[in-house]
Amino acid sequence: MELHILEHSLKVASIAKEGIQFFTHGLIKLAFLPSKTRTLSCSCWCKFFTLTETPEDYTIIVDEEGFKELPVSEFLSVAEATWLALNVVSGGGSSSSSQPIGVTKIAKSVIAPLADHNISVFMLSTYQTDFILVRERDLPLVMHTLSSEFTLLRVVNGEAVAANSLGVTNGFVKPKLVQRPVIHPLSSPSNMFCVTSLDPDTLPSVTTILMDVMFYSSGVKESAAPSDDLEYIRFFSFSLIEGYVSLVMDEETQKRFPLNMLFTSASGELWKMVRIGGQPLGFDECGIVAQISESLAAADIPAYYISTFKFDHALVPEENIQSVIGALRTNKGGGQ
Repeated sequence: MELHILEHSLKVASIAKEGIQFFTHGLIKLAFLPSKTRTLSCSCWCKFFTLTETPEDYTIIVDEEGFKELPVSEFLSVAEATWLALNVVSGGGSSSSSQPIGVTKIAKSVIAPLADHNISVFMLSTYQTDFILVRERDLPLVMHTLSSEFTLLRVVNGEAVAANSLGVTNGFVKPKLVQRPVIHPLSSPSNMFCVTSLDPDTLPSVTTILMDVMFYSSGVKESAAPSDDLEYIRFFSFSLIEGYVSLVMDEETQKRFPLNMLFTSASGELWKMVRIGGQPLGFDECGIVAQISESLAAADIPAYYISTFKFDHALVPEENIQSVIGALRTNKGGGQ
């Protein structure tokens, strides 16, 4: 298989909910008018943008060109590092048009080896594919760690070319592999989610709906049966990456869109969420994604995985949610 290192230099940021009105103009340009973000002095425009709303905040992942659209504000927090996106491609083809591999399918080949080498990752699953974000400064070690498993290619001006090794050879010590118990609290909200997409050419016809969902609507809260875990939570994710749209929304939000507008699987599959973290997770702890993905891989349960600025989120088929929670809680332990 191939591992593509995308050419985008990415920023990960958080926008406080009480300050979202100061950012809507720039965010609307990024989501719906990406070519309008180019400047007179540069013909570039934003090609990697994702916005995810959680109960706590809005998480933004955006390339450096798009980041210029976000005003400096007390409501904006930016992770210090610059991040690069990795993408596993099976059988060749472009990263954004390939079928999603799934975080559980790459748990052993990508996620676990990076965790073993204390490399922190930020995960973004979309309808089309899965992106593993790593800090730019960690790239030499990332490449050395994964070079035995993958053909490493760098995307330059849209073309995949052989990646240089960057010279990380001397002094490399293979780490001692350790078990990774799940050490963070887990919860599962009551709402069910769909992972979907739409034809980018139809985006203008649903712009009003999307703008309302993203910025102006508090969401539809369904009355739910009592639960030991969370009730309904607010979660919506929009990605526009190299021209491909990905949407993650709950089934009530999905009903707001015209019939036959959104892509769905033949089974109309719905997903349940597992939220990871009791307190904000931060960016320095290694192995969080591995803790979850390895347990799911062992149980052969597919999953999407979306990291946000404060918490992580795994989406699993609704029929598997109880076994997932059971497996993860069984794997809980007292440390790494």
